[in-house]
Amino acid sequence: MSYAIIGFGKIGHALARAFARRGIEVLVATTRDPESFASDAAAIGPGIIPTKLADAVKADVIFLAVRFASHADVAKALPSWQGKIIVDVTNAYGTPPEEMDGLPPAQFVARAFPGGRLVKCFNHLGATVLGQHPAVHGGRRVVFLSSDDDGAAAEIGALAEKLGFAPIELGGLADGGLLVQGRGDSWGRLIFKDLVKFD
Repeated sequence: MSYAIIGFGKIGHALARAFARRGIEVLVATTRDPESFASDAAAIGPGIIPTKLADAVKADVIFLAVRFASHADVAKALPSWQGKIIVDVTNAYGTPPEEMDGLPPAQFVARAFPGGRLVKCFNHLGATVLGQHPAVHGGRRVVFLSSDDDGAAAEIGALAEKLGFAPIELGGLADGGLLVQGRGDSWGRLIFKDLVKFD
């Protein structure tokens, strides 16, 4: 399984640190030349590989860590996303619901990636918290996930476990997705909830 993070801002950096802690290689890409952020990637770890967007989208699992408004631009990188898992880490806070055709934000994003299997995850925590070690006082930091594809949800749940987090499934995008999604001028009920699960 190959992984890529599209977007290398604060959230992209936090995700990259999670991969680096576990020694899992991940590609990172933006619309900029990879050389412009190569030193940032190297500072996180040797398995954080800066690359071009066209190469990053070849990965099996793609983390969408861009501004919500930019997801459509990323989607244009491939004519079909068949078989790929898209992990939507965006938040639509500030985007009026009517601009999303009345759809929940995650479903609106999913529509832009034809053939892709979208999972909403890793977006409910701020970058500072997400970037911290997920082991907390003998427990594991919770990440919520939702998807309309049970298989994709299971795969990302397993990856979250491997990264040291405690995944909790919230169901489909229309219901669970709204609990962890900002849109318009409101936030979902679970946004910014920093919870720890003890086994």
